[in-house]
Amino acid sequence: MNRRRIGLILEIAVPLLVVAALILWSAGSTSFYFPPVTDMLVTFEQTWLFDRFGSDVLPSLYRLAAGYAIATVVGVAAGVVIGSVPLAARAAEPIVEFLRAIPPPALIPFGILVLGIGDTMKIFVIAVVCLWPVLLNTVDGIRGLDPTLTATARIYGITGRDRLTRVVLPGTGPQIVAGMRTGLSLALIMTVVSELVASTNGVGYFVLQSQRDFAIPQMWSGIILLGVLGYLLNAALGLVERRVLAWHRHATESAR
Repeated sequence: MNRRRIGLILEIAVPLLVVAALILWSAGSTSFYFPPVTDMLVTFEQTWLFDRFGSDVLPSLYRLAAGYAIATVVGVAAGVVIGSVPLAARAAEPIVEFLRAIPPPALIPFGILVLGIGDTMKIFVIAVVCLWPVLLNTVDGIRGLDPTLTATARIYGITGRDRLTRVVLPGTGPQIVAGMRTGLSLALIMTVVSELVASTNGVGYFVLQSQRDFAIPQMWSGIILLGVLGYLLNAALGLVERRVLAWHRHATESAR
């Protein structure tokens, strides 16, 4: 049995064992705040597979996807400029360091003041928070490019768009994807935070309302859903990464 197959078995078996242990441990629970896991799972099925998917899950996914997409496009574009042009780097560094030091939730009052409590505010907050890991990783990737690659491109007259698409972006791909992975986690966090503070729908809003109504199984079902969404989104990004950066994985394996 090869290492990949063992890893796949462990990836499936360990979560199942943890869930089984939690079910057994909570089977006799009489706590109001932590009902049996089986009750949570039944509520999860009743709530999210039928009742609230369209009214809460889809709006959350839309906000997350829109903010994350904006952050990725802007982060990569700005990172390429800052990483390639020393003057731009010197001008942008103080601004970037100041803005990324602001705690993300502190942006929400400003967003509400300027944009209201609609989707635009939430997308804005998500995009701003997710921007920094993508941008900074892109800058680091460009600065860490193998000088041989850029010199070879210059010798063969590869400039402009061709240099960007054939040398710069492929060479910085692993760092960009690493920033995107961090940004995706932040996107989910800020989606929930923005919905907790100012929203009339969404998974975060549902969790808060359930807590206020003392609907504890419903609250836990929302928390479980957030974990499932985070896992699935990360797995989807992993599939894209393996396809787009297949050449990098093969090169790394060959070098070992």
